[in-house]
Amino acid sequence: MHASKLNRYIQFLKSSEFRGYLAGSWSVSWPMIFIMFFEFLINLTDVYIAGILGKEIQATVGFVSQIYFVFIVVAYALTIGSVAIVSKLYTAGDRAALSNTIYTILLSVGVAGVVLGLVGIFFAPMLIEILNVPNEVKRNSIPLIEIYAGGLLFHYILINTNGILRSSKMIRSSMRTMALVCALNVLLNFLFVFCTPLGFRGIALSTAVSVFIGSLLNLRHIGRLVERVRTFSYAMLRSVIAVGWPSGLMRILWQIGSTVLFLVISALPENNVEILAAFTNGLRIEAAIFLPAFAFNMANAVVIGNLLGERRETEAFRGGVVTAMIGVCFIVILTVIVVLNARLLATFLSHNRVVIDECVTYIYISMIGEPFMAWAVIISGGLSGAGDTRGIMVIVVLSQWLVRIPLSFLLGISLGFGAEAIWWSMNASIFVHALFMTRRYFRKKWLAADPAPPAPAGP
Repeated sequence: MHASKLNRYIQFLKSSEFRGYLAGSWSVSWPMIFIMFFEFLINLTDVYIAGILGKEIQATVGFVSQIYFVFIVVAYALTIGSVAIVSKLYTAGDRAALSNTIYTILLSVGVAGVVLGLVGIFFAPMLIEILNVPNEVKRNSIPLIEIYAGGLLFHYILINTNGILRSSKMIRSSMRTMALVCALNVLLNFLFVFCTPLGFRGIALSTAVSVFIGSLLNLRHIGRLVERVRTFSYAMLRSVIAVGWPSGLMRILWQIGSTVLFLVISALPENNVEILAAFTNGLRIEAAIFLPAFAFNMANAVVIGNLLGERRETEAFRGGVVTAMIGVCFIVILTVIVVLNARLLATFLSHNRVVIDECVTYIYISMIGEPFMAWAVIISGGLSGAGDTRGIMVIVVLSQWLVRIPLSFLLGISLGFGAEAIWWSMNASIFVHALFMTRRYFRKKWLAADPAPPAPAGP
């Protein structure tokens, strides 16, 4: 029985059908890998420049990135809904509904970006003041978050237009935009920080300027998909929100949890600033692995969304698994490279001996969970492409709030095992996450449901 099943799997891997899935998945995945690589270079440059300016600035950049992510969560949530619906509409060939949907999404994104940008400018400094972080981190965080909030509208547009482009089989246009955004961000980072009186504030301003230019370029590409006569559709917006809100809530709770994790690390009795800086650096190095995994996640959403739009459920399931297999193999190779060069990478980002040592320890421990993380993240991308975002939300949130955070505080602070116990707690949450995400995918209930079918083209 088992031998027969194994033989069927082997024959499938040798078949032209499998090669077809492989080619389809890779055609979407490789541009996404480059897009994520460009984002990785931007983040790496931020941390590298912050390291030159000092450990306090490095810790500040890591902390502000956690706060800022809370403000762009609506953009990511709308993108999840947009990809799930636009990918189906595009392959279904309904041009009018596609045009009205894109117009509706862009208008909604613009309003959300303006409103939350103003909230960030006026209220984020008050939030930072009441948080229990080192004073030097708190003092430097306020000007950074104000600049980031000022560019929030354009970041919203950039994120969502990238989602629309990849859903409409225009992912290479998105890739070219992000290449330009990356080059501008890196160049302006050095220029603003070291050649103007802005100092460390230039780290945030370079991001705001580059996403502004990138958003304009993407809007030009999107123009090909939007007809001259278009209508704002409240029904379509409700459909996008129905798919996107669980992802938005998940990201909010995840980022709050990540901020709480920063606070847990801040409570360590010794070298808390150095460990915060090491954690910031470790996350940026880990991004070399996480961002490609997230690239496969987004590619899987498009692959499954397009196939479901054509009513090819069996192919959608298999295509999702093939994409995950490709992604895990890719991530394993990257993980080995990072582990073998851990100290070199840590030294590149900091000149402080304690920060370097703590960062190396973080890398060695965190890399154990990377293949499991990659599998869970890529499989969840397939589920989100099918619109099954509520299941993803429950699994991700519970693995963080019932495993990662309680274990981190218990082992790292209460029992006094320190930073290493916190890193192992993070691994434990990844294992739980991967187990339950796999179970949900292979139960196949998401194939039978269409939680957010395309709404009518009119208002």
